Amino acid sequence: MSEKKRILIVDDEPDFVSIVKKNLEKANFDVEVAYDGVEGIKKVTANPPDAIVLDVMMPEKDGYKVCAELKADEKYNDIPILLLTAVADHVSSTRYSHYDGMSTEADDYLPKPASAEDILDSVKSLLNM
Repeated sequence: MSEKKRILIVDDEPDFVSIVKKNLEKANFDVEVAYDGVEGIKKVTANPPDAIVLDVMMPEKDGYKVCAELKADEKYNDIPILLLTAVADHVSSTRYSHYDGMSTEADDYLPKPASAEDILDSVKSLLNM
């Protein structure tokens, strides 16, 4: 039997994290959680996961910076990253945009609210499962 794939969820919304974590665990993934970008980077460097579910808007270090930092490092740039954001296309008073999300080096991109099933499907696709 093959070893379980490890997924790191980096998101500052505990309720959202809980739902996604339960769904991924039900699909037989091991799941680790970080609640901001700095903690996420620390967890990746300590024990690189098989894939990362990464929110954009977080305290300390946002998802765009985390994604760019990991993709610029040859030790971690092959880890698939699913970028999630609740940024609305029509919101002009934010420094985030859907274009920014889609133009990162993330391997996939989903706008929030993304269903737990959509996230699971994306993770499986990123891991060629």
